[in-house]
Amino acid sequence: MSIATTHVGSLPRGDALTPLLLARDKGEPYDAAAFDTAVQQAVTQAVAAQIDAGVSIVSDGELGKVGYSTYMIERLSGFGGHIDRKVAADLAPLPELRKKLAAIMGSQEFTRASCIGPVKLVTLEPLHDDIRRFKAALADHPGTRAFMNAASPGLITAFQVNRHYPSPEAYLADLVDAMREEYETIVAAGFDLQLDCPDLAMSRHTGYQDASEEEFVKIAAANVEALNAATANIPADRMRMHICWGNYEGPHDHDIPLEKVIDIILAAHPATVLFEGANPCHEHEWTVWRDASRRGVLPDDKILAPGLIDTCSNYVEHPELIAQRIERFAGIVGKDRVIASTDCGFGTFAGYGKIDPAVTWKKLRSLRAGADLADARL
Repeated sequence: MSIATTHVGSLPRGDALTPLLLARDKGEPYDAAAFDTAVQQAVTQAVAAQIDAGVSIVSDGELGKVGYSTYMIERLSGFGGHIDRKVAADLAPLPELRKKLAAIMGSQEFTRASCIGPVKLVTLEPLHDDIRRFKAALADHPGTRAFMNAASPGLITAFQVNRHYPSPEAYLADLVDAMREEYETIVAAGFDLQLDCPDLAMSRHTGYQDASEEEFVKIAAANVEALNAATANIPADRMRMHICWGNYEGPHDHDIPLEKVIDIILAAHPATVLFEGANPCHEHEWTVWRDASRRGVLPDDKILAPGLIDTCSNYVEHPELIAQRIERFAGIVGKDRVIASTDCGFGTFAGYGKIDPAVTWKKLRSLRAGADLADARL
């Protein structure tokens, strides 16, 4: 069986869709029928483009969401207002760089709500709409393996700051109950479930930068326990999880090393782990996975999906480089337990991102070519 390729999930929203998503996110009037038509067209085009680029395991691009980490405020109770996010620790002392990045990547105009009341599931109608549109787009591509993204409980606590619960544990507990049905609904619809978990790495230098490293490790461990509780009814091989240090072109010199959190990551139930392997600050950490295998803490059922494509640069990685990166991980777990992936999403938030949409497809084609090279050699 050839080496599969995939990506982290989000794709560029485009100039036509972005204003609609932002208007909906801000509670402004919008034409619901026009919105549905626009999203359906975008998803249909995105699925076809992924398959044309050689992607084996495709997504809906999260094109019906304003962003991967804030969309749940329209599905759950307990969120409101807007708070400014802490500047990442590596960018805080670099105001000129922050200005340059904003000029290149755009501004993050979406709502940053906080938790201001009890969190409960209110509606899954937006999810059912996403599923309906994704299935319609896949109808012309029978047999295509597909996944859908969902925010992990820990990700929600990191982005939607607690202003209500007496403790982080109480907030997490209610999120487990509130998000469980979303996770199970995605799998019941026939898709693999991807849980987005930057709270296990990125949040160290963003939302939890004031915590000690020891305190952060405890937070990450609690978040994995919550993730496992929320997905207890889902088979591990139907789940994937994504770990990252932030999809932006900063110094990343405050990132927590993978070795500090890898045992916590490996305690999570999802069988497939997607992680940054092209980021220059983390590419060297392929040895951490090697050492985990040697220590006997890398379970035999884990599938590694390293990022072989940088989603912060418009450079198109050469297939030979991608093949070499794949071979490192195949040497650890074998070819059959490696999926070629990307570091992060190509469009994590509507209207925000550095990658030109046309370059997205060039990069994914190169990913396929590199996987084919590695496959032939292995």
